[in-house]
Amino acid sequence: MDAGQMKSLRETFRDMTPDEMREASREAEIDSTTKNDAPIEYLTPTEFFRRMRVKRTTLQKFGFKEESGLWTYSAPIAGGALVCTVTVDASGAVKETTTDAATGDEYVQHRVAGASGKFVGRVRCEIMALMKRMADSCFERDVFKTDLARGIIAFAESEWDEKPEFLWKNFPDYAVLRRRDTNKWYALVARLTADKVGGNRKDIVEAVNLRRTDSMDGPRFLPAYHMNKKTWTTIVLDGTVDAEELQKLLKESRKLATK
Repeated sequence: MDAGQMKSLRETFRDMTPDEMREASREAEIDSTTKNDAPIEYLTPTEFFRRMRVKRTTLQKFGFKEESGLWTYSAPIAGGALVCTVTVDASGAVKETTTDAATGDEYVQHRVAGASGKFVGRVRCEIMALMKRMADSCFERDVFKTDLARGIIAFAESEWDEKPEFLWKNFPDYAVLRRRDTNKWYALVARLTADKVGGNRKDIVEAVNLRRTDSMDGPRFLPAYHMNKKTWTTIVLDGTVDAEELQKLLKESRKLATK
């Protein structure tokens, strides 16, 4: 496995099933002995769980134990040689600690960028497989920060039981809302730099693209970012259009998503 393949493996960890990760681990054990191979990189919990928030009601079912507000889960890895412990604190911060099962000493080689070899490759893959299972079972997407963006998504789910879809690995801050009956989009919610929606700075803003209607007139409604400007418009979610009006416009946009 060359350096490019290793990089590709790292970038696709989030989309892999635990079985696929175990297979990747076996492949890493075989190939990482090649002298010039690049080691598999370790993703810290901060990196891995970025854009996610914990669903506390699911932790106990997964196997976490709670004490004084700290949730802890431990599992043997590397054939029982090590124990991986993951904690989630009251703020939702996730921490991983791996220790030697026999001595209790902390094992840190998987975090060392230049460390390579069969064992460390296996440890990295098994830790990330564990975090992948936790992400699937105990966490949910937490991309958007403004009340207006979150309100759009919550309204679509409560009104039509339609949830955001994050379709693009290279654009993880873009989410699509689509009708379940026609499979057509009616909204694109995104975090992006202000200069992409008419601003002059690189500040991060949140915006929504909606299907254009006759009521969308004036400076609050911008030419659609990255979509057909004749049939779509962009609204920056900065309060110039309030939550009540956004819900109305969302309904109108959804009505147009029929063909």
